[in-house]
Amino acid sequence: MRWTVKPKPSQDKIQHLIQVLGVDMITATLLLQRGIETFDEAKKFFRPSLEDLHDPFLMKDMDKAVARIEKATERGENILVFGDYDVDGTTAVSLMSSYLLADYPNVATYIPDRYEEGYGVSYQGIDFADDNGFSLIIALDCGIKAIDKVAYAKEKGIDFIICDHHRPGDQLPDAIAVLDPKRKDCSYPYDELCGCGVGFKLIQALASRKGASAEDLLVYLDLVATAIAADIVPMTGENRALAHLGLKVINESPRPGIAAITFQLKKKLTITDVVFVVAPRINAAGRMKHGQHAVNLLTETDLNTAIKFAEEVEAFNQDRRTLDKQITEEALEQIQEANEQERFTSVVYDPSWHKGVIGIVASRLTETYYRPTLVFTKSGEKLAASARSVRGFDVYNALEACSEHIEQFGGHKYAAGLTLKEEQYEAFKQKFEEVVAETIDKKLLTPEVMVDAAIDLSMITPKFFRILKQFAPFGPKNMTPVFMTQDLRDTGYGKCVGEAKDHLRVTVKQHDSPSIVGIGFGLGDKYEAIMGRKPFKAVYTIDENEWQGNVSLQLKIKDIK
Repeated sequence: MRWTVKPKPSQDKIQHLIQVLGVDMITATLLLQRGIETFDEAKKFFRPSLEDLHDPFLMKDMDKAVARIEKATERGENILVFGDYDVDGTTAVSLMSSYLLADYPNVATYIPDRYEEGYGVSYQGIDFADDNGFSLIIALDCGIKAIDKVAYAKEKGIDFIICDHHRPGDQLPDAIAVLDPKRKDCSYPYDELCGCGVGFKLIQALASRKGASAEDLLVYLDLVATAIAADIVPMTGENRALAHLGLKVINESPRPGIAAITFQLKKKLTITDVVFVVAPRINAAGRMKHGQHAVNLLTETDLNTAIKFAEEVEAFNQDRRTLDKQITEEALEQIQEANEQERFTSVVYDPSWHKGVIGIVASRLTETYYRPTLVFTKSGEKLAASARSVRGFDVYNALEACSEHIEQFGGHKYAAGLTLKEEQYEAFKQKFEEVVAETIDKKLLTPEVMVDAAIDLSMITPKFFRILKQFAPFGPKNMTPVFMTQDLRDTGYGKCVGEAKDHLRVTVKQHDSPSIVGIGFGLGDKYEAIMGRKPFKAVYTIDENEWQGNVSLQLKIKDIK
């Protein structure tokens, strides 16, 4: 791992924050690193509230979207709420449909089949709308590139409202309204919303026309927080407020579907719990069976029924885990057998791999080889792939440079999806390797750990940790603070733990500080570096460990040198 210590902010700025906030130097440093320089900005950061939400009508086309929905409800039209099959899409569909159904009955939901229809707006979905008398489709978390499909719907007399957050192409679909804060001509103050977040802005606008406030929409924020956590969007600005308030709802009065997934945790949930417990289960429905199962779970109002749905989704999740493990092993074997360890990219293919888990497998391969990765499988007549990148490298741009071999693609800087013809596979694989080899900064191929500050162990007190906890919820652009401490020594209790003895547990001291326990997952091979009380330095985050009712602070060690 490369350790990169973030530059220290100017002493003047640090002193100013120490003075106006009455905090210590490290807290002031952490705030400045997150762009917080004034008392008011700090207040907003530590006390996120509904007042931080922008006027939804600042978003381009919002007035058109609201007018069209109002017209539809006045005329008694049938509205189809359409969304992608992942967490962001299914939460967005659940949010929009349950909001509209609260006082208008002619609303149905549609999630495309991952295998039959693929990602995004589908011809099959439009035909379904046409056959069943729907004259308005609200597409969430997809549609920004569905130019031909929106035109096809128009021919059938079906209007579209698009709520998306992906990067638009050069041309926008000819829809009634295209809500996407990433539109070049949209001056909305915050462009990092997820798809469900854009959906929330639309219901906020609709509600305001009925005299309701954002306060009245708090019940939907458990869905928005789940989408923000799962879609890995920046935890800044409006997202931070929505995630903070949504977590409160998840902990205090979650909808039955989320309660049914989380009741066994019996603790206050953090955004990390949402990422690792709630999101995979919602995702598993679309991966293994059909995304509609997730919508059924999230919109169910009876807890007992929701528990049955949650058990169903848990079974999908278990199947997903088994497949994910098996395919990852096969993919790693493929890379080793082809002797491709020295390449700049990992590109693997097997026609039998389950399309629902190739994205997870791509993430696992990236963890192992740490380079831009594509995992392909057969999808009908074509090959479909999930792409994952390494920090600092834009895989979307790399795919754009290979577009002569690709049928279609879409996504973000770090994650994308694509399809191509089977005969193009080898040419694409070679071109992708060439593009990455030419454009990637070679140092990006070594994982980097960003260190917020160097501190002494003596600084780690319950009071310091209480302040750190207020930096949550964590996510991109507001990651859990990482610290570095030098001149550590194990007190003689260090050992390898876990079934395969691949984790490291240490009890460390620095000079005369009290000792503290550290756990390093996957760091079993560092045991020799700390044996015999040899001095070492470590990078780590701080968290709480609860054991037999006792709570103590511990270091979660990321690396040792």
